[in-house]
Amino acid sequence: MVTIVGVRFKSAGKIYYFDPVDIELNVGDKVIVETARGMEMGEIVVGPKEVTEDQIIQPLKQVIRKATAEDKLFDVTNKEAEAEAFSLCLEKIKEHQLPMKLIDVDYTFDNNKIIFYFTADGRVDFRELVKDLAAIFKTRIELRQIGVRDEAKMVGGLGSCGRVLCCNSFLGDFEPVSIKMAKEQNLSLNPTKISGICGRLMCCLKYENDVYEEAKGKFPKCGQCVSTPAGKGKVIDTNILKEIVTIELPESVIDSFKLDDIEFERKNKDTEN
Repeated sequence: MVTIVGVRFKSAGKIYYFDPVDIELNVGDKVIVETARGMEMGEIVVGPKEVTEDQIIQPLKQVIRKATAEDKLFDVTNKEAEAEAFSLCLEKIKEHQLPMKLIDVDYTFDNNKIIFYFTADGRVDFRELVKDLAAIFKTRIELRQIGVRDEAKMVGGLGSCGRVLCCNSFLGDFEPVSIKMAKEQNLSLNPTKISGICGRLMCCLKYENDVYEEAKGKFPKCGQCVSTPAGKGKVIDTNILKEIVTIELPESVIDSFKLDDIEFERKNKDTEN
């Protein structure tokens, strides 16, 4: 067994695991750790716990120390520097007339690198921009192109539901979302109805999808012949939430029945495939 702690570097960011060594740590503590980007300050969101070695990705890096008052002050200074770097980078992008949109700026805790996040429709030749930024900040510069979903996560905003975006408030990772999920839930396939402010399918389509998939297995398929208290008929629609099946009876009579009131042959999924 291995003892680990979970560290998050941004609100709603991905959780990374580290070895706490012999440092006493609790949820909410700020810590200094070494990452692939360099030294970073993060927050403990998963307290010390034991897991098996196959549950973690080796090598497991160690927590360097619990953040001191000086570390926290230095982090605040970095945040202020990020705002200044953002403005300067915008000026240089305009000066070079580059087709890119600056989204965010990150200083590593040790100031060893500054990362500029941007979006663009295609590839951008930003070599001259990097040279200018390196001359200004006297440190390593990285320009990282991100997608529209990552942009929404960084910038934030309100969804059509009126709540803060899920990706910006609690989702650590993006999960694949497909149009099939909207079809499974009998939602309108109008792109404006099922797309988030990022322009991609809404993340929340994933939340109830497993429930709908399981529930649909209990229902007859559209076009299937079933027996009802009013006689035999053909299924033309189903309402999973209300557990109602709409049937076309002889002589084009349309009627609705509770799922428990109809009988039909349940097909085996393995047979269907």
